[in-house]
Amino acid sequence: MFKYYKLVYLLLFTFTFSSNLAQKFEFKIAGSPEKAILFQLEGEKTSKIDSIISQNDTFKFNLNGKHNGFYSLQFDNKHRLDFINDGKGVKISADFKNIKESLKVENSLSNKLYFEFIERNKAYKTKSELLNIILANYPKDDSYYNTTKEKLLEIQNSYQQFVEVTSQENPNSFIARYIKSAQLPIVKIDTPTEEFLTYLKKHSLDNVDFNDTEMIYSDLYTNKSIEYLTYYRNQQLPKALLEQEFMAAVDTLLNKAKVNELVYRHTTEYLIDGFTKFGFDVIINYIVDNYIIKDDLCLDAEIGSTIQKRIDQAKYFKIGSRVPNIVLPDLDGSEIDLSKIEAEKVLILFLASWCPYCKINLPDFVKLYNTQKEKKIEILAVSLDEDRDEWIKLIKDYKLNWLNVSDLKGWSGKTMLDYYIYATPTMFLVDKNRELISKPMTSSEIFDVFK
Repeated sequence: MFKYYKLVYLLLFTFTFSSNLAQKFEFKIAGSPEKAILFQLEGEKTSKIDSIISQNDTFKFNLNGKHNGFYSLQFDNKHRLDFINDGKGVKISADFKNIKESLKVENSLSNKLYFEFIERNKAYKTKSELLNIILANYPKDDSYYNTTKEKLLEIQNSYQQFVEVTSQENPNSFIARYIKSAQLPIVKIDTPTEEFLTYLKKHSLDNVDFNDTEMIYSDLYTNKSIEYLTYYRNQQLPKALLEQEFMAAVDTLLNKAKVNELVYRHTTEYLIDGFTKFGFDVIINYIVDNYIIKDDLCLDAEIGSTIQKRIDQAKYFKIGSRVPNIVLPDLDGSEIDLSKIEAEKVLILFLASWCPYCKINLPDFVKLYNTQKEKKIEILAVSLDEDRDEWIKLIKDYKLNWLNVSDLKGWSGKTMLDYYIYATPTMFLVDKNRELISKPMTSSEIFDVFK
């Protein structure tokens, strides 16, 4: 019996020791700062794990108990090193001044494959695009055309060999699955130039496994989303048509991501965050209405209250619904009551002195308001200002002679909360019964209001 327990203890000790040993990470970065921050990655989001102090330019740590995926060792604002944790540990050396060029990986096939894949992707994209340009513009009956065609085929075959064979020795490994999904699309050489874009829109996501939850802890889904959206980007289109194009791309991405709830949520959050940064409110509303609300999608709390307010506003402010009453003081301290305004329609305008978009549109609003033959539309401008002097200055500078009200409580005022205000300017057009007619968002929609 004693020998049995001794054997069990020995096996457990050996397993634990081997596991801990395998999980060790060692980065020797010559000339680096003494301190680095270790992050785990999730798309474009980073979460700090620990601060690592070096010894003789060497950073040592382990990731026992951490999930497989992408991690990053950040030395300063300009220098960082992303790597893969596949549960086996890694040893990497590099020179701080040129980390990418001097990088050497030991004891980690996954990281070797990852860094080689990054380089191959870059080279393949650059070379194939240049060769395709030549093929599109060079005479087909010239011998150089066939030489170029052969060179492109050679580049494509080499890339495919790496993606489909070299990297797939262990097809179930994290890196193999990552490369399989992250590979760039290859367009058949004989595809006419005018059909390139159509092909990419139809086939560029064919190899992406949207059911792989572990890939959330990489840049796969975010990179593929960006890549796919670029096929729909046309800077020559007016914004309204560009939004329509992007919404078509969003439909494809999110419907493919629906196979896995976590991937669906991850992709949705990324798209919302991206379109928010670029001011595509129409697309965000489209995602909220057609995906988040429709599918009752629960978003990560980290995405912030702004998105939740947008969702709530879309839920509770449907056309035909009755909006909350507004009772707020004007400049003189007199209370203005929305329910007692006698105009046929009221445009409720949420604005602020610090809002550049408000100031861009205010001159048009003022002109439309003042040129009414009969005042059928009143404007109730609710300011989010907290500084009374700035509010007064805005009214005087832009000659806002409509109803101006504010409690000077900023975003935390009761009216802002009642209307789930998440951005300025925000507008609601209501009738005399306070029933919502529309939620104008663009200048053209404002002009339609005053027709």
